[in-house]
Order: sequence, then structure tokens, then C-alpha cells
Amino acid sequence: MKKPVLIVLHQEQSSPGRVGYALRQRGYQLDIRRPPLGDPLPETAIDHTGMVVFGGPMSANDTYPWISEEMRCIERFAKADAPYIGLCLGAQMLCRVMGARVYKHPEEETEIGYYELSPTDAGRTLSKEVGVEWPKNVYHWHREGFDLPKGASLLAEGGTFPNQAFALGTRIFGLQFHPEVTYAMICRWTVRAFEKMNHKGAQSPERHRLGWYQYDHAVKLWLDGLLDHWLPSNGKP
Repeated sequence: MKKPVLIVLHQEQSSPGRVGYALRQRGYQLDIRRPPLGDPLPETAIDHTGMVVFGGPMSANDTYPWISEEMRCIERFAKADAPYIGLCLGAQMLCRVMGARVYKHPEEETEIGYYELSPTDAGRTLSKEVGVEWPKNVYHWHREGFDLPKGASLLAEGGTFPNQAFALGTRIFGLQFHPEVTYAMICRWTVRAFEKMNHKGAQSPERHRLGWYQYDHAVKLWLDGLLDHWLPSNGKP
């Protein structure tokens, strides 16, 4: 029997979106925990196939007790070389665990909407292994970026925040962007956090929705390939 995948969310109504759906398609149960709401995290990685940590409105630099607890859990999975994917906040927490800096843009720029992505040589090598090209535009919702952790391979670069995706070994990934978003999630985010559309560099809600129709198919193909590469070989559908 396949072990469940640990899913860490940061708000009551947050969803694992397309990532959750893809994992269920591959026969994995989701062990969903919400640390800000008091859910405990496992003391070991042994009972889970892997761990996926999603985004949230908080910062990896915040001092809430649950953030420290969550980073200790991430560290346990990393030390066990267990499969890990961090998305936005999840990538930034991984960077902090690894001693790298998480910071706001010096000119208060944000990335909220669809922005271009450029793979590095290491990223193109990963594409050959995965069998799928990187998407040219991906969905963002963040005001902080990160330095590359020591020993990490930079996989993709961007404009406003240069470090967009990295790998530590073959099973630990940090992504600044949100490949999990569905059209419904984009509509919900842009309505509930409409004030964020006024931040420097943010795109209008109309551009978010149009971007989904333009770019989402390529993102879905890439995510499917990455998950099949990330999961144990018997995890493929």
C-alpha cells in the first residue's frame, strides 16, 4: 500500500488544487495538515511518501511558533532525503531551513499574475529527464524572494525575482510559483485579495484569467511530468 503524501496548507479554505488532484489520480491519499490552525506535524518522515508545502499570506520570516515547528518538520524530511516540494511559501521555508535568505524586493516589486520563466542549463537537463519542456509563463502570488541555498541547483530564473526554481538532489524541489492553481482558485484569490492588485508590479484580475487560458495547458503538462519524476517509480498512473 502506498504511503500518503503529507500536504501542508496555511489557511482554513486553502486547497492543494491540481497537485492534490494529480496525487489522488496516482493512487496516493492526502494527509492534509494546517499548522496555523493547530494541526500537529509528524515527528518523522517514515510514514509518508513525501511532503508538499503550499503558499500562504504569511512570511517565512514571521515568528509564529507554528512556523518554527513547520520548518523543523521540513528539516526532518530534508535530512531523510524524503521527496519534498515547496511552492512559494513552502520554497521560502525550505530556503530558511537551509540557511538562505528570504527577502522583499528592494523596490517593493511583487509578482502577482503570470510572468515569464527561463530554464537554466540544469533546468533543461531536468526537462530531458522528465520528458516535458518548462512552461514559458507561470502563475505567481508573492512579494518576497529568496537566495539560492548552498548546494542547490538553480533550475529556472525570472525577472523581478531571479531565483524561481531549484533542486537539492533529485527529490527536493523549491518553486517560487504556483503550478497547482485552477481557474476557480485564480478567481477566488483575485476576489478575496483584490487589494493586492494595487501592489507594484501586480497584474489586473483580467490578465490573471486570460493568462490561465493562454498558459495553463503547458503548466499542467509540466507538473504531471515533474510529479512522475518526483514520486517513487511505482507512483506513476
